[in-house]
Amino acid sequence: MSSCQPTDFALFISVWNTLQGHTTPRIHFKMANWLQMCWARGEKRLLLMAFRASGKSSLAALFSAWLLCREPDFRILVLSAESSLSSKMVRNIRKIIETHPLTCSLRPKNPDQWASSHFTINRRRISRDPSVLARGLGANITGVRADMIICDDVEVPNTCDSAAKRADLRARLAENDFILTPGGTILYIGTPHHWDSIYADTPRTELGQDDIFLRDYARCIIPLIDEKGESVWPERYSADDVARMQREAGPARFAAQMMLQSVNILQGRLDPALLRRYAGEPVYSEAQKNIQLSLNGRRMTSCSAWWDPAFGAGHGDDSVLAVIYGDEAGDYFLHRVCYVRHDPVISDEEATSQCRQIARIAKALYVPSVSVETNGIGKFLPAILRREMAAEKAPCAVVETTSHRAKDTRILEAFDAVLAARALYVHDSVYDTPFIREMQEWRPGLTGHHDDGLDAAAGALAQSPVRIRHLPPAGRTVWQSGGVAHTARTEFDV
Repeated sequence: MSSCQPTDFALFISVWNTLQGHTTPRIHFKMANWLQMCWARGEKRLLLMAFRASGKSSLAALFSAWLLCREPDFRILVLSAESSLSSKMVRNIRKIIETHPLTCSLRPKNPDQWASSHFTINRRRISRDPSVLARGLGANITGVRADMIICDDVEVPNTCDSAAKRADLRARLAENDFILTPGGTILYIGTPHHWDSIYADTPRTELGQDDIFLRDYARCIIPLIDEKGESVWPERYSADDVARMQREAGPARFAAQMMLQSVNILQGRLDPALLRRYAGEPVYSEAQKNIQLSLNGRRMTSCSAWWDPAFGAGHGDDSVLAVIYGDEAGDYFLHRVCYVRHDPVISDEEATSQCRQIARIAKALYVPSVSVETNGIGKFLPAILRREMAAEKAPCAVVETTSHRAKDTRILEAFDAVLAARALYVHDSVYDTPFIREMQEWRPGLTGHHDDGLDAAAGALAQSPVRIRHLPPAGRTVWQSGGVAHTARTEFDV
């Protein structure tokens, strides 16, 4: 068996990109030169951090194919948070070997050795381990041996959004030392998703840490914006693109995912001074089949509502409904944060009492749909709420929703961008509720404080705008343009 001749890695990726009809950006040459330099120096612990969508995983796949080209007996384990992510990289490596002129001779004739999640190339040595193997963090990898482990996106929100998950992540990654052969290499690729990130370069003494997780690792850090304030990939991310991402993602997420900073969310408290207060109620109008909902002279184009139910006033959580409008300019109007209480005058049964109040609010505010969080006690409420909506003749849909992410994360991500942009307006009535106090006192990670109003408002903010494009039930018309049917007179006989 003959193998390809060793070549420069930068040339290797340049040939590949030319075959694909692409040019090679400077940041990819920077990554390639760093990887080859570390390999030539015998560096065995490597961390490559680059901004989201920078192509770092694609570079790692090319690097793997380049190494197999140089040493066909090499064994590589690709480890990701989910098996689907690691399999994606393995398929990419396999495609490169099939297509690249320097590696096509490595493809075996036996199709059994050419699977999607693992494959074995033509090699000299007989081994029970494949040349490249994909595994998720939760998979059983006992007995696997590898000369190099690529940890590609092992830190994601699902593996680091709680202290227990972060501890489990570190414990699982520590097992890599038992899989790696003596003198083997570990390459981490990713972006930070938490202040207590595995990629942090300083210990978190506030958490009792006296060392960092990736100690003695050679690091290549490539943020989107360089020290001159310019984009490192201007062909893809212009100054306008960068500004748009900063505005839409918010400062915390942009700092973490694009600038590679392990953001301390404890510094991300919600500042009520960034809110814009307003008065007034929505005005529904119809003129010549042009139907509008306006607020203080501004046309509203969307509405979202979120109900986080709870029973038993004064005991545990509050039952809260939040209603938010959106206008054509992209601003948000938090019009109501209603802390719903049981009213025995409405009904002796608390669930019916609360659902009837929600239905009346939805009808009065022209709400097209209400999302009901069905975690816990909310599982049986949607049916009751639909019944009460019908009884009140409120043309409002009921959407069942389940929250899987940590509450602190949901609240911070929902408010971060809109507060930074000063795009959140809050009605006078909301200032008469506990909502503002919740904002002032909120701290991520702390327990024992109330934040149910914040959580409901975050749910409404995080929803995609509900745009009404259909006719409602009889007796009620839509308030957004585009929802009215129109019959055109034509000359065609169809």
